[in-house]
Amino acid sequence: MPSIDVYNIEGKKVSTVDLKEEVFGIEPNETVVHSVLVNYLANQRQGTQSTKTRAEVRGGGKKPWRQKGTGRARQGSIRAPQWIKGGIALGPKPRDYRYRVNKKEKQLAIRSILSSKVAEQDLVVVDKFNLKEIKTKTMADAMKNLKVEDKALIVLSLEDKNARLSARNLEGVRTTSVDTINVFDLLKYKKLVLTVDTVKRLEEVYA
Repeated sequence: MPSIDVYNIEGKKVSTVDLKEEVFGIEPNETVVHSVLVNYLANQRQGTQSTKTRAEVRGGGKKPWRQKGTGRARQGSIRAPQWIKGGIALGPKPRDYRYRVNKKEKQLAIRSILSSKVAEQDLVVVDKFNLKEIKTKTMADAMKNLKVEDKALIVLSLEDKNARLSARNLEGVRTTSVDTINVFDLLKYKKLVLTVDTVKRLEEVYA
């Protein structure tokens, strides 16, 4: 069972916490992580791209010249795809890109990334963010003390409202909750910051 040091927001070690092997100590499955990431990105697509077909382009109702005798190729409309300002042949139309992956695959992907964070020493555990007021500087100082000033994903409980609002203007820092954590954010941000409460919550959900 892996264990990790716990720090306060001043950057001082206060204790250690044991991590469940089945959540933070498995062999990462890169294939599943890739599959779930592709699914997440596909589900984010709006699918609103659209081009006009020859039936939707304005004009072109009259045949440009007679069928025979001109020496030129026969044409039925100046809005056919081969014409400038003509319709688009086989262009994109609004569609839904969403598809589903197995729930167990999603959980395995999350566990794989969490285990990678532990192995690569990119996981930081804080005892709690007990901010008495909403202040960006306080959160910035905490990130500096924890040595996660670059890209960092902070997983907070719903009660940590002050911490969430204090971090929203910090460049390269994003806050989320256990219920909304996803593969994309875990991969995008190098450092993962958890509180002791969110560690226990993750173990409850993904064990």
